[in-house]
This record gives sequence, C-alpha cells and structure tokens, in this order.
Amino acid sequence: MSAKLDIKRIEEERIKWEKKCVNPVLEKMGERESNFSTSSIDNVRRVYTPEDIKNLDYLDALNFPGQYPFTRGIRPTGYRGQLWTHRLVSGAMGGKESNKILKNLIAHGETGLNPVFDPPTLNIRDSDEEMSQGQVGVNGTAIDTLRDMENLFDEIDIEKVSVSLITPHPFLFPMYIAMAENRGVELHKLRGTIQNDCINNSHSCNWFRMAPLPLRMKIHGDAVEFATKHLPLWNPLSIVGYHIREGGATAAQEIGFTIADGIAYVKDFIERGMDVDLFAPRLSFFFSCETDFLEEVAKFRAARRVWAKIMKNRFHAKEDTSLLLRYHVQTAGSSLLAQQPLNNIIRTTIQALAAVLGGCNSLHTNSYDEAFGAPTPEAALIALRTQQIIAHESGVANTVDPLGGSYCIEAITDELERKSFEIIEQVDQRGGAVNAWKWIQDTYLSAAYEKQKRIENKKQVIVGLNAFTLDEQKEHKLDLFEIDPDFEEKQIAFLHEIKRKRDHKSLERALNEITHVTENGHNTMRPMVEAYKALATLGEVRLAWERGINIVT
Repeated sequence: MSAKLDIKRIEEERIKWEKKCVNPVLEKMGERESNFSTSSIDNVRRVYTPEDIKNLDYLDALNFPGQYPFTRGIRPTGYRGQLWTHRLVSGAMGGKESNKILKNLIAHGETGLNPVFDPPTLNIRDSDEEMSQGQVGVNGTAIDTLRDMENLFDEIDIEKVSVSLITPHPFLFPMYIAMAENRGVELHKLRGTIQNDCINNSHSCNWFRMAPLPLRMKIHGDAVEFATKHLPLWNPLSIVGYHIREGGATAAQEIGFTIADGIAYVKDFIERGMDVDLFAPRLSFFFSCETDFLEEVAKFRAARRVWAKIMKNRFHAKEDTSLLLRYHVQTAGSSLLAQQPLNNIIRTTIQALAAVLGGCNSLHTNSYDEAFGAPTPEAALIALRTQQIIAHESGVANTVDPLGGSYCIEAITDELERKSFEIIEQVDQRGGAVNAWKWIQDTYLSAAYEKQKRIENKKQVIVGLNAFTLDEQKEHKLDLFEIDPDFEEKQIAFLHEIKRKRDHKSLERALNEITHVTENGHNTMRPMVEAYKALATLGEVRLAWERGINIVT
C-alpha cells in the first residue's frame, strides 16, 4: 500500500472516529475550551495524525542529526557524546564577591560561566557617575577597571572554562582580553561568548544615551572581526531572541525577528569585506524557553531549519559549520512569580526539559527566587541540580531528538517555520532589521498586550496569579540575597584609589589612540585592550570612542 493510500484510509477512519466516538462525548460534556491555542498557533488540533505531515519529506525537512537542514540537531550523536553546557547567570556586588559565587558553582558541577553585570556596567558607565547612583553592584557585578575583571576571574582557569559575558555591547570584551594577556594566556585558547547584539538592544532593552544604531554596528563588527582573526574558539556575537520573547513576542516572532537580526549582521559583515565562511561558524544565538512545552520543543527545531536555509540559499555559505544554529537557552524569567515562589522550580524544570528536547547547546536555569532579586546560593544550586537531574537521571539525553517523528511536533515545527519565514519577509519589506527595529518592537509589544488581556480575563491560567491563589498569610516567605548597603561607597573608593595610582601620560596616550583609530574607521579592539592595561575605566574608553565618532552623550 502506498503512503498516499494510507493517508486516504486514515482520513476515512478519522471521520468515522469523530462521528462514532468524539461527537457523542462532545454532546455529553463538551471540551474545556472552544479553541485551544499556543502563542503562535490559533487552533491546536484535538489529535495529530499522519494527515498533518502528509507532505513531509523526511530527508528534505528532517534528515538525520548533524545533516542539513539540522532539524534534528547539529551533532550526529546529540548529547550522547557531549551534554549541553550548564550555565547559570551569576554575580552581584564587586569582582571579589562574584568570584566566590562563580567558584561555588564550579565546585558543584557548573560547566560554563555566565557572569552578569550591574546596570552601570551594562550601560558602559563608571560607578562614580551620577546616573549610576543606587545601581552599583545591583543584580550583577560592578566592573570599572581591569582590576575588577581580574578579581572576578581570580584563580579561575579561563583556558579550561567557557565564559559568556552577558553584556549588550563589546566594551567588556577587550577588557577580558587584556586580563587574559596579562596572565599570559594565548588568545586562541579562550572559549566563550559575548552577546554584542546592538539591534536587539535597540528594540528590546531601551539602553539610554547610546550612539545611533548604524554607528554601533561598526564597533560590534570590530569585535567579530578581531575574534575571527585571533580567537577562533570565541563566539563574538550572540544574536538575542530572549529579550524579544521576554518583551511579549510569540514563539514564531521570537524565531522570525531574531533571525532577521542575524540576517542584518551577516549582510553587514559581508559588506565589510569578511568571508561568510570565516565568521559565520562562530555566530551564536540566545533564546528563551517558556512553559508551553510542545511549542517550545518545536520552536528550536524550526529555528535550526530556518537559519540553515537562510545561510545556504541567501548568503551561499559553503561550509556546513556556517549553517549551524548554535544557541544558548535561558528559562523564561518573565514566567517567574513572586506568588508561591517554589512553583517557579516546577516551571523552570518544564522549560529546561523543553530546551533539552529541542536540542539546546547551552542552558541557564532560573533560580526560583529571581522574581525578587539576585539568587541565593541555595536557589542557584537547585537550578543547577535541575539540569543535572535532566542530564543524568531522566534518560532524555540518551537518544537524539527523541520527539522527532511525533505527528504533533512535526506539524507544529512546520507551522512555526512557515510563520517565521513570513515574519522575515515582512522585515525584509521594511528594509531589514536595522531599519525596521521600531516596527519589530511595536509588533511584539502588541502581542504582549494581547497576552496580558488573556491573563487578566483568565483565558490563560497562571497558577498562583489568576487561579489557585493563596491568602497572603499562607504565602511562602523567602530569605533573599542581600547586598552590602555600603558596597557602592566601597566600590567608588576602590575606583578612585586606582585612578590616583595610574600613569596619566600612558593613559592619555592610550585613550587618544582609541579616538584616532575610530576617526579613521580602523578596528578599535586592540587600542581598547591597551587602554584597559593602562587602567582606563570602562566609561573613559566609551568616551574616547564617542569622541572618534563625534558623538557627545
């Protein structure tokens, strides 16, 4: 019997089943909802059958793991050879305090480091600037000078551990390089990532007082170019979908808008004169994972397929490594609730399992107390143990893409791919992601508004928020992470002590060199490395660069 006749018979049998079995039940008790949906799919079917994937060509759409279009994963053996990297966002107060947090996580089995930085550092400001007041060391590490970076990684072997610098700009990257070179570490041995996604920052983060996006594209490209030449194991650009999703995007919008951002970068780097097959293998992505389990699994599979087709068909990349969508996942911070906070462990577990079954390469699991502030050591350890239980006890890491072939998963994967390409086409029609960033923002904020209405109308149940609530007296009380109330004063005193001891002639020469190379359009990374070695502050380096592009902030 041919596949076509099978489908016809299945259709006939389905119609009989609906008349004989389903309709009597519907007449008797109905269903919980008149329409079941996900963030991206309006009508989730009652049951999926071979009819829903009747046009699926296995070799063309799925193929084997490690084979184009990489729907089933980028490695032939999946997690059987190498587990995903276990990372947790970590850091608070200064370099010394955050160093203790990192070492504690390494001791408990963390396999990659995700230091996160305080708001002034993320905004390229020094701790002693007026706009930094009240934010120094809050929810991340304060980094003003090379001394802070040295303290952060003190006695941590950076040749053996992958380090992801969670910053939206490339200004900390040369400081990390300066630290490595002062230690005598060869740059080609460094492994890690910087987010460095300025398009995302424009529509998702609202960073204040930044240079216009086209000017920022140049310095972000400097980091990619420098890493391509000198740090072959480093990912100098992580294209961020996480913030888009946290801003309210649907799963399809998360794929479409993120890959549209990726297209803009690849186009820019090619126009800069770079060979696509030299830089593309080191591009990486960063996605969110929410609690709608099946949609999230399908989302990652669809995203790999979309990126592979874009790189092959639009940019004519020749190497398979240029087609791979490698990505880090963070479980959804926006899903964490202050109400009944221990339920956040369950949400995070479901999200982490979806990320793993979707084939993530690196995973951060949120701590249950992150709805309140920086995680306590106990909460961070539970988040790490969640990954370890999935990896070593659940059995899901023993087979590559174990949900592949599910009628439901394959149908949703196809649907998300189709919707993602439609979104990318809409961005293209508006001149690409650099020109369309405001439209992108408006579009997913509209989706956020619709989601909020569903929650407020109780059409979307959120346990503990709009259903199954507890009296305030019965809510679980947490011991929260506390920041030293005198930390800001101490950090500023530390910064001023360093400023007093600097060789000011060497410092001025190094900062002027940044301005000079910026004015002449040359790569700024090496001059920044040398300026940090002269103990220039993060804010001083930013100002030297802004003088070069004739911007006053």
